[in-house]
Amino acid sequence: MKVPAPLQPLLEDGLIDEVVRPLRSGKEATVYVVRCGEELCCAKVYKDVRQRGFRQAVQYQEGRKVRNTRQARAMEKRTSYGRREQETAWHSAEVNALYRLVAAGVRVPVPQGLFDGVLLMELIVDAGGDVAPRLGDLVLEPQQACAYHARLIGDIVRMLCAGMVHGDLSEYNVLVGTDGPVIIDLPQAVEAAVNNSAQALLERDVANMTSYLGHFAPQLLGTAYGPEIWQLYAAGDLSPDSVLTGQVELDTTPADVVEVLREIEAARQEALMRQEAREAAGQ
Repeated sequence: MKVPAPLQPLLEDGLIDEVVRPLRSGKEATVYVVRCGEELCCAKVYKDVRQRGFRQAVQYQEGRKVRNTRQARAMEKRTSYGRREQETAWHSAEVNALYRLVAAGVRVPVPQGLFDGVLLMELIVDAGGDVAPRLGDLVLEPQQACAYHARLIGDIVRMLCAGMVHGDLSEYNVLVGTDGPVIIDLPQAVEAAVNNSAQALLERDVANMTSYLGHFAPQLLGTAYGPEIWQLYAAGDLSPDSVLTGQVELDTTPADVVEVLREIEAARQEALMRQEAREAAGQ
């Protein structure tokens, strides 16, 4: 096949040896199967911002750090330099999230690096060695749907324990590989402690998974894992080993708005300090 222009530098530098075929084209990127030595991998080529269908970047970028004030001003003013920096930050966010989530035990594609705006990562395959199907393309037995739901809820918990929320999770960005569901597409992942939309995004992620898998296992539809997970997280009681019930007791006590805002600011400052510590350590 004709080599797409963004992949040509990777071929010339020996990072990939062959572009095998296109795999999938989505709202923000086109993914190709490539060969790296004897191994087949994925190469994700991001679309230009003007071509992308994903239009809610501001909501997802709240709380993300930028390198310096010049970059921040340029991104705010939407200068040509600012748009380039914003695109670079958007691409880097996904590879950084993948490394972080692999370390946290979340089943995502293992990244190999970001090169000239192209993300190289593990190719997820099924038991026959073929490209893994999307969860949304499968018809499941009730027991299998419940098992996949439990696995995905566990990964959502592990993700939140690592300080992140996927933010756009659906049956179309979960692949089903040889070892079960694999979460993909993470450039919009948000920092839970500093993004005001984090709770709503997490609860939507859980609701999307429950709604889809509930078609095959209706007993899932009466659960409330999203609010339960966030309630534990907000109380500081969430861990990867937390035992969930799928039920939550609603607190009808009037909220102390001043105290809530104080806690949000304290959590934001703590997250920023952790981020600065990681950057100082070269992570």
